Amino acid sequence: MGFLEAIRMSLEALRGHKTRSSLTLLGMVIGVFAIIVSVTAVKVIDVYFKEKLQFLGSSTFSVSRTPMIRTGNTDRSVRNRPSITFDQIERLSDAMALPVTVSVLEDFTMGKMVYEEQETEPNIFVMGVDQYMLGNYSYELDYGRFFTQEDISYARPVCVLGTDVSSELFATQNAIGKVIKAAGARCEVIGVLKSKGSFLGFSQDNRLYIPVTRGFTLYGGTDRNIANISLRVSEPQLINAAIDEATGRLRVIRKVEPGQDNNFEISTNDSMQAILEAFTGTLTAGGAGIGLISLLAAGIGIMNIMLVSVTERTREIGVRKSIGARRKDILRQFLLEAFFLCQIGGVIGILLGAAVGNGVAFYFDISATFPTNWAILAVVMVTFIALVFGGYPAYKAARLNPIDSLRFE
Repeated sequence: MGFLEAIRMSLEALRGHKTRSSLTLLGMVIGVFAIIVSVTAVKVIDVYFKEKLQFLGSSTFSVSRTPMIRTGNTDRSVRNRPSITFDQIERLSDAMALPVTVSVLEDFTMGKMVYEEQETEPNIFVMGVDQYMLGNYSYELDYGRFFTQEDISYARPVCVLGTDVSSELFATQNAIGKVIKAAGARCEVIGVLKSKGSFLGFSQDNRLYIPVTRGFTLYGGTDRNIANISLRVSEPQLINAAIDEATGRLRVIRKVEPGQDNNFEISTNDSMQAILEAFTGTLTAGGAGIGLISLLAAGIGIMNIMLVSVTERTREIGVRKSIGARRKDILRQFLLEAFFLCQIGGVIGILLGAAVGNGVAFYFDISATFPTNWAILAVVMVTFIALVFGGYPAYKAARLNPIDSLRFE
């Protein structure tokens, strides 16, 4: 019997037992789906964070009191580190010998913004910044101007709006020069930023920016910890030297004794991506492990169904052998049946898993992705399952005695 004829007979056998074939397919679909949906969702999250971390760039690094990304419990010694104050940041900026631009971004309060009869929801963040915020944090000015050194030095009552705030208060007019009440304090609008988009479903445009010194005047806390500190070098090749210098300067400023660990963290784009990759790698391994268990269960189900099929078709096998079918013909047919069941179920599982996994991307409005390597691996795995779990029933069918098979009722 030729190979094409074996394929035809295998497909006819599967079509002849649609319910049994469908249930067998379902087990394989679930197993492959479990793997692909988990790795796709994790891959989407990984790509999303990598895209969002690009704000650091190759010329920028961050300083913080505690790690910017934490994947476990934080040690008490880390939680109890002293604050990084604005005074320390200014001393660091003055002390740096390399050409470094130091900028801060501090969250002071949240409230509603009011202009005449227009007002926003009370969920607008009031952020304190300096004149270097645009370059260090990858923001762009839409129109108007940004803060100057004088605005920061004299704590002037001026502000720059995010696009959400601007569109709510000034939908039909220019915002520049208007005086608004921001969380109870008045300020003059001098500029509007371009849209920054959202992060994890939270808008980055529902913010109002004031000089950080103005924030200290309004809300106090000059000794408060500044959570976001960015340092940008003029040339990317200087970043390692700048990190070394900033580390040494901060150790002196924060009175870290020789031999003691730093009581601050320095993060780069690469270092944060490495932490995220380790975290998402663990998630991927966990999801794939659960999927592999499901695949194993599906493989056992295929073996069981195939053994039942061999029993039901014993007389058919006897008839085929009596008219000249060889052992290898029977073996090939049953292996092909297992192969088709696994491959069809695998393809359906891959497509469903990729579609559902990318639901995370659609929900957060981020880039969709497809786990090509895992899809290829899934095809290889289901082929292996077809050979292993379909092999024994096929071997048993091929070994049947034709005389006994013909007598089987």
